[in-house]
Amino acid sequence: MTDSRERHLVELVDDDGLPIGSDTVEVAHQRPGRLHRAFSVVLMDPAGRVLLQRRAAVKTRFPLRWANTCCGHPAPGEEVAVSANRRLKEELGAAPVALSEVGVYVYYAEDPATGRVEWEYDHVLLGQVSGAEDLVPDPDEVAELAWVDPEVLPRSIRAEPTLYSPWLAGVINQVATARGGGSVGAAAGPADTDGDTAERSGGR
Repeated sequence: MTDSRERHLVELVDDDGLPIGSDTVEVAHQRPGRLHRAFSVVLMDPAGRVLLQRRAAVKTRFPLRWANTCCGHPAPGEEVAVSANRRLKEELGAAPVALSEVGVYVYYAEDPATGRVEWEYDHVLLGQVSGAEDLVPDPDEVAELAWVDPEVLPRSIRAEPTLYSPWLAGVINQVATARGGGSVGAAAGPADTDGDTAERSGGR
């Protein structure tokens, strides 16, 4: 993420997702964090595979972790789908996609590597694509792309959780539930009570 993007405004919200103000990306992600609106896009092909991205090394939060197709923050007052399609173009070079909101996932996670936090009221958006799109990832945003069967993700996340973003399991669960498949795996549990685990996800 570039320094200029750190200065963009995000929309602060209350526990019900109602706007209560704005702040910069940088400030909202500093401890202890401020709850703000975000989105997580999942693109799915006809076989039911989902497109994952490995976040670039320069990301200020959870670099080099595998995450869903695209994440970001709408500007205050901006429609989530509009912002999401803009980020799909910026990160992946993708053409506009019809996106449907399948749920909201509120989570809190601390990045032990960078000291930043995510406390997000996350709108989960699903888009159906052919899987043959000619994508051109921005290397400042995306290190790798991979099409993955979502049914295998829970086992992989449990086996090697530090390879994945702490929100990925919850986002994929929202998609699976909306499509009638039920939960495909629980998100990571709360931090250890002794404080040794700096990363956590779920409600705060």
